[in-house]
Amino acid sequence: MKLTVDGQEAYAYTGGRAFDPALPCIVFIHGALNDHSVWTLLARWCAHHGHGVLAVDLPGHGRSGGAPLKSVEAIAAWLHRLLDAAGVGQAVLVGHSMGSLIALEAAQRASTLVMVGTAYPMKVSEALLTTARDKPEAAMAMVTAFSHSLASSKPGYPGPGAWLRGGALALMRRLQSRQTAVNLFENDFQVCDRYAGGETAAARVDCPVHFILGALDQMTLPRNNAVLGGLLKPRIHTVPAGHALMAEAPDAVLAALRLALQPSS
Repeated sequence: MKLTVDGQEAYAYTGGRAFDPALPCIVFIHGALNDHSVWTLLARWCAHHGHGVLAVDLPGHGRSGGAPLKSVEAIAAWLHRLLDAAGVGQAVLVGHSMGSLIALEAAQRASTLVMVGTAYPMKVSEALLTTARDKPEAAMAMVTAFSHSLASSKPGYPGPGAWLRGGALALMRRLQSRQTAVNLFENDFQVCDRYAGGETAAARVDCPVHFILGALDQMTLPRNNAVLGGLLKPRIHTVPAGHALMAEAPDAVLAALRLALQPSS
């Protein structure tokens, strides 16, 4: 689905069904150097079970035009304008990693907030920031290694024998190569590292909150959620995976999301 936001084309995957703004809406927000494709399984399930789905490509990522935005606050404001363009008032906001911070900042429009593979502050080591700036290919290899908990994946999503590490690295390479005006990898990691508005954003949240965390996550360590956990009082779902938990544990993440979508949650 293509929308126009700030005079630029914005893309959102709708899960294989035409988007209907009259249905309860779920918005999926990807993380650094990713796009809508990381949400394929969850988006398709939701679209075929009574929800309108918008798995967005953020500005400068994937199929969305415009320059990459430089702060969580700016991206959250863009997301609000995208919802306006789609005719959506409130939605379930589901964000992974960098996307979880964007979902938190945009939570005035959330009926439920689901933060996946999250941590706050989401500081990035100086070594990784430097490598992302000077040697992005090496940084992508580092992040791919850190994000997956197993050396090789078991047969699973998206099909038997899928090579999760290879697929994740290929996605990052493709997104990085398409953005010639800016180092997209460095930009996204700087967005995460600079964000300091979590406490203020959390104070505005008045909807149910869920954390879906990977027990083996080395990128956003589950123990680094004390600040937001204390403020948001989320229901916490832990799955046996690393930071790439939607790919490593797709069934467990879907089960956790289904719990979050229950009216009593």
